[in-house]
Amino acid sequence: MGSVGRDTYLAILRGERRGVSARLLRAGLWWASLPYRAVVGLRNHAFQRGVKVVQRVPVPVVCIGNLTLGGTGKTPCVEYVARFYRELGLAVAILSRGYGVEAGPNDEALLLEENLPDVPHLQGADRTAVARTAVEELESEILVLDDGFQHRRLGRDLDIVLLDATRPISQEYLLPRGFLREPASGLKRANFALFTRCDQTPVESLAEQIAWLNKHHPQLPFATCRHEPMAMPDRTLPTNAEWKSRPVAAFCGLGNPGSFRRTLEQLGATVADFRTFADHHKYTRADVESLQSWAKALPANAIVATTQKDWVKLRIDDLGGKPLVAIRIGLKFETGEDAFRECLQSVAPAPREWADDFDAEAA
Repeated sequence: MGSVGRDTYLAILRGERRGVSARLLRAGLWWASLPYRAVVGLRNHAFQRGVKVVQRVPVPVVCIGNLTLGGTGKTPCVEYVARFYRELGLAVAILSRGYGVEAGPNDEALLLEENLPDVPHLQGADRTAVARTAVEELESEILVLDDGFQHRRLGRDLDIVLLDATRPISQEYLLPRGFLREPASGLKRANFALFTRCDQTPVESLAEQIAWLNKHHPQLPFATCRHEPMAMPDRTLPTNAEWKSRPVAAFCGLGNPGSFRRTLEQLGATVADFRTFADHHKYTRADVESLQSWAKALPANAIVATTQKDWVKLRIDDLGGKPLVAIRIGLKFETGEDAFRECLQSVAPAPREWADDFDAEAA
């Protein structure tokens, strides 16, 4: 699906497109979501009843996931959690499905390698097998499972679910009518919830979302956080005055590209041009040539910006004769950080304790 077709489809799902045809399509997609709901319900019931077997590894597994398709900001959270356990002196490994890994590490793996060079990142469709590799071959003491909330075959000790505050979960629909992978009732399996991008949504909306969570899942602890732009290592970002005074053009391939645009606007930028690609987009030579021509046509003093997630796939320092600004995103808490860290601490083993247990089991 091209970017125009994708944007049109998303606009229809979000109710931004009006008219009879858009309403009929949404209605048809809602009916199509009913069999999807049934399949998801049966699958979850099978795990709950033990019909489907949960496989465990002899080290703690901490899962970072969500209820929706992409775009909640998992990667900064994965980085935060992995760094937390590294600072405790634990051998950490990150596990993920790794979409597109047949052609090499994907964008998330490249980004995490850039920011956490001492934390291995293993990717594979069979995450149970990948987990065992991390324990047996890398002697990992704790595993961080990226985007695994629906991957129930691998047992976990902690489930952290991210909720994008700019897209209230109570207003979402199931696939294919909306973006929910499973009903919001799936939050009953979670141990902690993180509201992300809280700085990009009205205060009233965030309050309503917290009230909804407290009503439907009163026992679920939560925290609120934002995604804070920062410079990549050995690089600098334009000053506030430069963001405000110079024309800004940007591009990205994210699950929620609007969040990157809002980040630029929060820096003071007036975004004059904005190009989007599909999430996990693999840039081709033709893409780069097109971006070069696009950037070259911009005013001489324009700022050209992208995300670190896109830059790690491009590895270029300028476009069209203009420096390419790559923005790194970090997770910053507004409320609840102490509670979140206590939750992470609750499953942390003493260093090497679990590796010794595994050796004993293997013997």
